[in-house]
Amino acid sequence: MTRTACTLLFVLGVSSSALVGQMPVKSRLAKKDTPSSMTDQEKNIRAYIELLRSGARQERAQLVGAVMQLDTEDAAAFWPIFRDFEAEYMKFGEGVVALIKNYCENYATMTNELADQLAAKLLDLEQERNGLKRKYYLKFKDALDAITAARFLQVENQLERIADLQVSSELPVMERAQP
Repeated sequence: MTRTACTLLFVLGVSSSALVGQMPVKSRLAKKDTPSSMTDQEKNIRAYIELLRSGARQERAQLVGAVMQLDTEDAAAFWPIFRDFEAEYMKFGEGVVALIKNYCENYATMTNELADQLAAKLLDLEQERNGLKRKYYLKFKDALDAITAARFLQVENQLERIADLQVSSELPVMERAQP
């Protein structure tokens, strides 16, 4: 799987088979971008990712708005906090993209040491994500109430689980490198 395909996989939160072709997972992992095509390809992929991210953020906000069922007064308090949450969450997402890229780049040559580093980073990112949700739960609770803040957590957790499942279902299970 190429680095750019791994990036798309995470960012889009959708099945990557349509994005990286219909090659089997191991074939996608073994294929490398050529240095001459990587620069233009990565520029195009990055522009496409930004376009899709903006659309995904809008759809996500619409979904959150529908589930949250906020009246006008609560909406005025909720949305500025939510925008701040989304901005910070994007930073977390960049860490996940980097982890997936690292995994994809090293899949065929996995060592115990690298597996340990990747696992530790994954656990750190999960802790960071939970800390971010706790921080914003408290902000929502202070600005609104505990029920609304808890509803936000429910919605966020559901969306995260869906995205996590989509990404993890496309990544191959770690194997030992073949000598």
